[in-house]
Amino acid sequence: MSTTPSLDGAVVLVTGANGGLGEEFVAQALARGAAKVYATARSPRTWSDPRVVPLALDVTDAASVAAAAAAASDTTVLVNNAGINVRDDNSLTSSSLDAVRVVFETNFFGAVRVVQEFVPILGRNGGGALIDVHSVLSWIGIAGIYSASKAAFWSATNSFRLDLAPQGTHVLGLHLGYTDTPMTAALDVEKGDPADVVRDAYDGLERGEHEVLADQISRDVKAGLSAPVEALYPQLAARV
Repeated sequence: MSTTPSLDGAVVLVTGANGGLGEEFVAQALARGAAKVYATARSPRTWSDPRVVPLALDVTDAASVAAAAAAASDTTVLVNNAGINVRDDNSLTSSSLDAVRVVFETNFFGAVRVVQEFVPILGRNGGGALIDVHSVLSWIGIAGIYSASKAAFWSATNSFRLDLAPQGTHVLGLHLGYTDTPMTAALDVEKGDPADVVRDAYDGLERGEHEVLADQISRDVKAGLSAPVEALYPQLAARV
């Protein structure tokens, strides 16, 4: 039976903490009473709050992940947030396999590696919680390589949820559309507020939810998964 830990008194580790969502995960964990937050990144920044521990972590490097796990062995809540998107060409058909692997190394294999290293830590510390940051693009393939990597990560989260329930680890998947972060800075589209996304994620965790859909587009696309494929991809219907 999984538990639903409070952020109050928790020891939280956030991957990709330097980005827009990552910063919010750190700040809002502190606001909710976290005792300590490990703010990880390939090149960790400095933080003014003494409860924040900057920690080097490259999710694509097995030795780096192992070292971070050894340094953060008191973690009770893991936020698997690190991710990349290569926007110049996301096509699965025209990109090289090496280009595909670059995205998957961070968004899928790196994320899974982090979970594998921290599973025993969460178990020893009472079960705790795992938050995996997905995307609405997990459910719709309009972003090629990125969509495929996030779809794979979503599937992995569903498996994590089942695997980790016996040790009492609560697993939450977070889905969101375009959000105002450095990753989307070049896009001229309507964007959500990272503060709202993270608030919804932490609220959902403390309510014991397994999945949080942080915006209307995520809710709409998920609802459309049971419809004929042409409903999600109108360009296919236009060809018929």
